[in-house]
Amino acid sequence: MTENPYLRRVDADALAATGVGDRFSQNLIGRATGASTCHVDWIRTPQGGGSPAGLHVHEVDQVFWVLEGTMSIEVDGREFDAPAGSLVVFPAGVPHRNWNAGEVPTVHLAVNTPAPDPAVPFARSVG
Repeated sequence: MTENPYLRRVDADALAATGVGDRFSQNLIGRATGASTCHVDWIRTPQGGGSPAGLHVHEVDQVFWVLEGTMSIEVDGREFDAPAGSLVVFPAGVPHRNWNAGEVPTVHLAVNTPAPDPAVPFARSVG
């Protein structure tokens, strides 16, 4: 079967095979798939997990669409809860972090635009 360059499969089997207490990330769109303007990941964050870099900044804008659970976020020194259905905006250069203080894993899509430059570290810790 020929791979369709216009459809991306979310690997639900890989997500299910990963332990509930483990972080899961699947790249859906990015430079490796031929995209030059954005990067999209599907991410599950277990209870107690969060931003691997802690409080950090990016050179690009980052948007999270929370699909499941409630994500706790800090943006520019202010904390919020983002339940499923929320769109969270982290502007380029603004310190932020996310974590899961809830009792169930969170699942979100992370959209980065423009596509991060592979020659530049994606996240720079600031805390």
